[in-house]
Amino acid sequence: MNKSRFPRLQRKNAILILSVLLFLAGLSQVGRLLAAQSAAQPTSPNEEATLLDGFRHVEVASVSDAMEQIAGRKMYMTHRMQPIFPAKFAGLAITVLLKKAEANNDPAALNGMLAAIDQGTANSVYVMVVEDGIDIAGMGGLMGTAMSARGYAGAVIDGGVRDVGYLRKISFPVFALGIVPSTSVNHYRFAGANVPVVCDGVAVHPYDVVIADSDGVVVVPRAKAQEVLALAQQLDFKEHSMYPYIEKLKSIQEAVKQFGRL
Repeated sequence: MNKSRFPRLQRKNAILILSVLLFLAGLSQVGRLLAAQSAAQPTSPNEEATLLDGFRHVEVASVSDAMEQIAGRKMYMTHRMQPIFPAKFAGLAITVLLKKAEANNDPAALNGMLAAIDQGTANSVYVMVVEDGIDIAGMGGLMGTAMSARGYAGAVIDGGVRDVGYLRKISFPVFALGIVPSTSVNHYRFAGANVPVVCDGVAVHPYDVVIADSDGVVVVPRAKAQEVLALAQQLDFKEHSMYPYIEKLKSIQEAVKQFGRL
């Protein structure tokens, strides 16, 4: 047998093995990407409904505590973010960003903002960031009516809100930095929808879970939602179990010792 053939065979085998390894590595990468996408969005309407129903039945304070324990991050908005009436909701974030554009006479400058609303589905939460917009109404009655008609859970505005009388009339919940009569028309331009934003100091990505109640607003990254919900439910159960225990023993110290929750 011609010994000169062995190096060629070895090279061919090496190339074949390398090709297989690269192919397997590619499959692994695809698998990771698919897993990430699966974690980022609900895989079915039933999963989404179950997840959001769970968050609607826990307190925002428990969700905030769970986020800190699991991720070591503070994902709650500040005391400035206030509701226009007492409300509780949970939904998936649709993000919108507005940038300043003084003396802007472009009639299409805010079209993207309106398109984003019309593309939203039931259980969406409209999360808008208005650049330096504490005294600018990011939304009002017309936008709120459209969101309500489409089944949005609510809205969170890093900026102002107006037409609150009508929003209260239709019972559409909005958290905002303040109530102001101003408009964004001719002063702002649409800068993006379903993009990462920072709303009142908290990073929000599309499809993150946004939960709000009388204690404020918390954002849970979609990939952490199931884990955070499970822990929040445990924390809620412990706290609610402690109330009668404290009343009976007249001691918060004994209750904390018993349940390990404060």
